[in-house]
Amino acid sequence: MPSFIVHFAHYHEDFCLAELEALSVLEGVKIGYNKTSYSLDSPILLIDVESPALAEKLVRRAILIRSISEYWGNGSTYDELFAEVKKTPERWQQYMQCSFKFSVEGFGRSLTQKEKVAVIESFSFLGFQGPIKMKSPDAEFFVYEDYGKSDLPFPAEKPKHIWFGRVVGRGSRDLVDKFDVKKRKYLGNTTMDAELSLVMANQALACPGSLVYDPFVGTGSFLLTCSYFGAYSMGSDIDGRQIRGTAGFRRGVDGIKANLAQYQLAGRVLDTTVFDICRNPWRSGPMFDAIVTDPPYGVRAGAKRLGRKNGTVPEKSFRIVDGIENHRRDDYYPPTVPYEMSDVIADLLGFAAEKLVVGGRLVYWLPTVTDEYDPKDIPLHPALRLVANSEQPFGSWSRRLITMEKIAETGPANVLSFLNKAEHEPAHKNFRDKYFSKFESVSPTDSQ
Repeated sequence: MPSFIVHFAHYHEDFCLAELEALSVLEGVKIGYNKTSYSLDSPILLIDVESPALAEKLVRRAILIRSISEYWGNGSTYDELFAEVKKTPERWQQYMQCSFKFSVEGFGRSLTQKEKVAVIESFSFLGFQGPIKMKSPDAEFFVYEDYGKSDLPFPAEKPKHIWFGRVVGRGSRDLVDKFDVKKRKYLGNTTMDAELSLVMANQALACPGSLVYDPFVGTGSFLLTCSYFGAYSMGSDIDGRQIRGTAGFRRGVDGIKANLAQYQLAGRVLDTTVFDICRNPWRSGPMFDAIVTDPPYGVRAGAKRLGRKNGTVPEKSFRIVDGIENHRRDDYYPPTVPYEMSDVIADLLGFAAEKLVVGGRLVYWLPTVTDEYDPKDIPLHPALRLVANSEQPFGSWSRRLITMEKIAETGPANVLSFLNKAEHEPAHKNFRDKYFSKFESVSPTDSQ
């Protein structure tokens, strides 16, 4: 298969391959590449795809990919690069009379305009005779100088590697600006960053005809991004005030509805409901193509479930205030008790194992303590296959984007008994207590 140069945005580097592989599944485009050739220190990856048309299709909704180019050559110097390019003169003959442009970029060093012009002129041996056209040319050529990442105050004088090719497709990084939370009419203290929300929609394979559910919907970030890609979505939360925009941190009116109107997505969001996911009303059996969520882990909002300190679960209250049944008031919030993080995740996997269709995906965030993390901490389930585990570090702690795929049916009874049991406490257990104690040792009695 022909080779193509993938130019990543070099943001969230640990997420790039996971998104690329998800796009391969989503678009039905087979790719081949050497995983060991990808480095977090470089935004370039060489992959094999059957054709330029399929390469363009592969990246058209990518968030972490800037462009993909048909591979024409590479080298540690321009002499090496030119020698390889000249081996296949048939490649450039068809572009002799076309309008064209060159894009010259550097990684690890900013190139001056004078340097870019010199690079472009060095390719004069190609003999292109068509007009230069900076907007919408017939052909665009990509030159990339990779100087590498460095902690030194001054960049390297010469590039470590140079890549050259013809651009055949671009990602959808413009969507990061479109869904920028600063532009959103309604948001809260748990609203997810737009870029990562979009990446999660790709990881979940959200597409026209699929049904996506967020059991901790909050202010609805994932409803927006998944629905934008054509999926039908729905969400629930134990706190209806966040959904309605009456929790005291709103910006705008009408809560989630304001954002749906802003992005003209109301027709794809089926509903938002209020209940405790531990006591959900859904029928038994599979029904969702994807579950995409950010479980509350206590940094900005603590997880809660229905209950009282005495251990009972509150039922519907018929107390009447100002002529309105208490549980029907917009500002009503039922009695709740803390919901420990490891219990949240265990319940989430059990729920996904039952409610996802086979082939459906669970995409969720898992917080971990950096010094305590062990790969064995990732909860497993026999009905779910781990697809990706990408880390976003914050120093003493990280959050990991976990993607799992349902591979087999499981009965609703006792599904949690199949969860793996780590030999030690997972790094996300009692995470809220660890976070607010600045990750000092927390005794079992302290976490109650």
